Amino acid sequence: MRLDLFLKRTCLLKSRTLAKEICDAGGATVNGKIAKSSQILHAEDVVRLRLATRDLEFRVVAIPGGNVTKRDAAKFFAILRDEGGAPAW
Repeated sequence: MRLDLFLKRTCLLKSRTLAKEICDAGGATVNGKIAKSSQILHAEDVVRLRLATRDLEFRVVAIPGGNVTKRDAAKFFAILRDEGGAPAW
């Protein structure tokens, strides 16, 4: 699954457009390498998002097969580090 779609479906970001903008600005890495929004994610990948007010690092636990409810979204990632204030979205 694409990085931007994963971020949107798991409710980590509000929209794919926002995910693409963050990636285009160099604010996302996958396994330590700067990632484009089209980067394909796999289970066990480590993703880091550097937002204006937040630095979030998480491990992909599983790739969702379709749409995900907000209640179930946290099953697909494990937070490794979360620094900063409230979500930027």
